[in-house]
Amino acid sequence: MVTAILLAAGSGNRMQGQVADKVLANLNGLPAFCYSLQAFHRSGVIDDYIVVYRDEAQKSQLAAAVQQCELQHLKINAVAGGQERQDSVIHALNIANESCDYVFIHDCARPCVTYQAIQSLHQAVLRDQAASLAHPVIDTIKRIPAPKQLHKVELEDLDRQRLWAMETPQAFNFASILKAYQLVSQKKLSITDDTAAARLIGLNTTLVPNQIPNPKLTTPGDLAYINFLMASRPPVDSDLHS
Repeated sequence: MVTAILLAAGSGNRMQGQVADKVLANLNGLPAFCYSLQAFHRSGVIDDYIVVYRDEAQKSQLAAAVQQCELQHLKINAVAGGQERQDSVIHALNIANESCDYVFIHDCARPCVTYQAIQSLHQAVLRDQAASLAHPVIDTIKRIPAPKQLHKVELEDLDRQRLWAMETPQAFNFASILKAYQLVSQKKLSITDDTAAARLIGLNTTLVPNQIPNPKLTTPGDLAYINFLMASRPPVDSDLHS
């Protein structure tokens, strides 16, 4: 059994009030959340879903979004998120079906994910037990000695060929990632993605190169770019709602 955890509880503070809720922002006629749900459904590899919501008001809005994209027939459970992303993931893992074998964890602020990428990730996680969408870094990246130290600093060169930008979804053997997040919770660690949790138990991650832009909706400037990407996509096939 394969479960998709759809994280929608983020605060969106960096949107500077441009939209009330970034995962419900209107993108080419649909709430951003709908695009992630559609992609997972269309991939054909997901058996059930866990939507992580921020509060009861947002929970109702997300349910309305599911109706709007005509996917109310899917097996969808919901759970309240936590203060941090890692808390939200733990809450979702804790209510997953006991028959769950693999889990996809996806930030719904990345609405451009494609069903083809999800299918490729599925193949990788079945083979290697941990996998993530990612893309190679193309900019020159420098490391500074300390955060916010910007004046006359010695810049450290990093090998760009070894740098990859992580995306979501990230997918894992369920028992392994549950164990990893239990360790995160027990040790009160702070992590920013799921592969960091996997690393704590010695679970290495396979990178699945993603050729299609999959940006995160984070700042107001991202709205226009993601809207452009959505408008450039071909229409969803009629078999989506079958």
